[in-house]
Amino acid sequence: VFRGVQSPLRGAEDVDFVVVRENIEGEYSEIGGRLNRGFPEEMAVQESVFTRAGVSRIADYAFELAQTRRGYVTSATKSNGIVHTLPFWDEVVAERSARYPDVRIDSEHIDALAAKFVLQPSRFDVVVASNLFGDILSDECAMITGSMGLLPSASLNESGFGLFEPAGGSAPDIAGKGIANPIAQILSAALMLRYSLGQEAAAQAIEQAVAQTLAEGYFTADLHQASATHPVQSTADMGSQIAARI
Repeated sequence: VFRGVQSPLRGAEDVDFVVVRENIEGEYSEIGGRLNRGFPEEMAVQESVFTRAGVSRIADYAFELAQTRRGYVTSATKSNGIVHTLPFWDEVVAERSARYPDVRIDSEHIDALAAKFVLQPSRFDVVVASNLFGDILSDECAMITGSMGLLPSASLNESGFGLFEPAGGSAPDIAGKGIANPIAQILSAALMLRYSLGQEAAAQAIEQAVAQTLAEGYFTADLHQASATHPVQSTADMGSQIAARI
């Protein structure tokens, strides 16, 4: 949570955690279909796909990331109700955790975890989740920070290259109106500099410029609040304020 920004949560100033989302399999597989369309007995089937390779890869990334942070991983599951895929997820994550004895791990059912994001947000360090769970939790993270317009994301492959974009997507419903918050996109560029290009100093310069702009009371409409010291900034104006501080 940036200084100057009001989170909906009290005491959220110390929040600093990362959601690591598996992004190519899980609940978003294309296996399935619709039968008997338009008839009373119509049905839809959607298959979840969890592979040992996919779960191992995302778990290892989460543990390695935690080693560079506070050494704590929380695994999102629902193995008490989803009886095949999520117990498999739990087993593989537990197996991989044995390779990282310096990292503490907890497993939390997704419903309880979503609640604890609100009740105990400062507890978390690295949260690893399947495709669907990671999707939902990352949006909840955005609300904790104060706006969907603040949260960047990176979709990475093993070499560090990938797609960098706001966690909320492109917001086509407000395109061209000049009211979108550009910070999530700008911070996504910082992630690209850090993870794909190895330009840590440049990434930090962008992040520090964003923090300074917000701390000085410059806000877009989604963030504008009683403590604002300047008029509401348009998309372009906010980008110019940040650029001037880099």
